[in-house]
Amino acid sequence: LNKNGGNDKDIRLPLSQGIAGYVATTGEVLNIKDAYSHELFYKDVDLATGFRTRNILCFPIKNEENMIIGVAELCNKVRAECFTIEDENLALQFSAYCAISIHQSMLYKGVVDAQNRNQLANELMLYHMQVSEKEALRLAENHRYDGAQEMSRCSFLPRSISLKDSPTACLTFFEDMGLIRKWRIPVDALSKFILMVNRGYRNPIYHNWTHAFSVAHFCFALFKTCQEFGFLQELEIFSLIIATLCHDLDHRGTNNAYQVSSHSVLAALYSSEGSVMEHHHFAQTLCILNSPGCNILENLNAQQYTDVLDLIRDNILATDLSHHLRIVKHLQSMAESGFDPENADHHHLLLCLLMTSCDLCACTKEWESAQAVAELIYKEFFSQGDLERAVGVQPMEMMDRERACIPELQRSEERL
Repeated sequence: LNKNGGNDKDIRLPLSQGIAGYVATTGEVLNIKDAYSHELFYKDVDLATGFRTRNILCFPIKNEENMIIGVAELCNKVRAECFTIEDENLALQFSAYCAISIHQSMLYKGVVDAQNRNQLANELMLYHMQVSEKEALRLAENHRYDGAQEMSRCSFLPRSISLKDSPTACLTFFEDMGLIRKWRIPVDALSKFILMVNRGYRNPIYHNWTHAFSVAHFCFALFKTCQEFGFLQELEIFSLIIATLCHDLDHRGTNNAYQVSSHSVLAALYSSEGSVMEHHHFAQTLCILNSPGCNILENLNAQQYTDVLDLIRDNILATDLSHHLRIVKHLQSMAESGFDPENADHHHLLLCLLMTSCDLCACTKEWESAQAVAELIYKEFFSQGDLERAVGVQPMEMMDRERACIPELQRSEERL
């Protein structure tokens, strides 16, 4: 809490640190008479809030199984220099009521989450049309794109392929990468899956099906031309092409920060996990895979099925640029030491790097194409800025059509 009693932001510490961390890991009660003289006391909270801590009584909260589910901390006993033994006994009795409250709160959150998921599912069903068996059969029968050889070049412009032909091109990706044969994917299921993913994209200015198709194409082109793909396992490659195709499913044309600030249903569901939109994209991927006739993973064994879903999730989460910035130092370290095929962390980092490369591939194309895509991105940014301004929120400079200087913004991103 700040000086005025408002909650500015959460203060998070590792479980192994501080007074609360000690109580959480040991289950002991700490009765500290002089906070500032105690080695576990974290002074930065006082410095940040202006609060002055004199004494502390910290005690564990345990459930019926005697497991620690929380910690409570009392500060600055009134009209006394410190807390007493009687206070400790009273606190432990009070902790039983805290445990009941936490249990009830978790039950309530489960109900709210279920309601939010149901609302999202209903919204998806109302917004998107279902794929008919006739449509899927027609695509399955005509699953070879004529310009497959041209598409294998990284310089190829996927946006030159019509919306009508793009599902056929997607089928070609899977076929030419050997995935249909390797994983025994039924072509009719793959056809319906691709069409459902196509319908799963709304039509914002930039984050739409055309963008998803372009990202999947770059993954295909890298597979055809980039030797680094030889470091990947076959299941990792399978997960990568699925993730590129699905990585922005049901995007609304607004970013994670907007979801949180607008208190959207998505934020209510995923904000505690971070990467709000990316978690939603993965959830929609699962929704499509679980739709009748769309499970392209049906012939994988149980372990492969679990592994590929974990990989798809991690790959989609990697498209959050804040995630990329967090792992840059690890990427640099891997680049300096060299890729180790036996190192699982290196495989994860390479997949993350490939996802980011595919997601941002538009800037690698010829100037006219790159410029056109950049204009689409800023139009979508400005659209979000207009929504924010309409509710009295000052947009970021890059999303404010009245303040943004696109050339300067581009130069700053290049320096970043």
